[in-house]
Amino acid sequence: MSRFRDHLARRVLVFDGAMGTATHSHALDLDKDYLGKENCPEVLVQSRPELIQSIHDSFLQVGADAVETDTFGANNLVLAEFDLADQTYAINKQAAEIARAACDLHATNDKPRFVVGSMGPGTKLLTLGHTTWSILFDSYREQARGLVDGGADLLLIETVQDLLQVKCAINACLEALDERHKTAEDIPIMVQVTIETTGTMLLGTEIAAAVTALGRFPILSLGMNC
Repeated sequence: MSRFRDHLARRVLVFDGAMGTATHSHALDLDKDYLGKENCPEVLVQSRPELIQSIHDSFLQVGADAVETDTFGANNLVLAEFDLADQTYAINKQAAEIARAACDLHATNDKPRFVVGSMGPGTKLLTLGHTTWSILFDSYREQARGLVDGGADLLLIETVQDLLQVKCAINACLEALDERHKTAEDIPIMVQVTIETTGTMLLGTEIAAAVTALGRFPILSLGMNC
């Protein structure tokens, strides 16, 4: 069993706050800090690693047990919009390493700190035909590879709007773990779906249907945000 699973079974674990809000609170330069990639906070992992680590530190200092990597949009499909698709693995690996360094600084024997590999929904939905299963699978798998190699303790597939997309992301994570001779017992997978004001996911899936559909997958948890 992973240390995260072990501690979660014994106590409540507190995650950090929003990375996007934290980065936007700093006066950052579009060219110097974002390297000309407007609306791509993931590039700060490469241009301002010390800033990203300081954000992790700020959450850990006030008691957070886990921090999410600055990789919400760091999959091939999203990064391709910024001509950074070839940097997918490197950005995810470096982001996890930065979070790992922060966690290790604040960890104690009684209170270890955990790196959460953040994997957002991206900008293309499978059910609407924006992309194909194989393309999206490869995109998530490459992201998961970098996060795992960088030292993530768990993978969080978050704010996903399309049930088919969730299934694709989970399978991609499982294959990336298998390549590293690991399983979801070693590095857990958590899922968070988005429920609209209509009471369903964006494409009409009710939460009960999502629970039923995802119940056969080896995920640690299924949550939702509204």
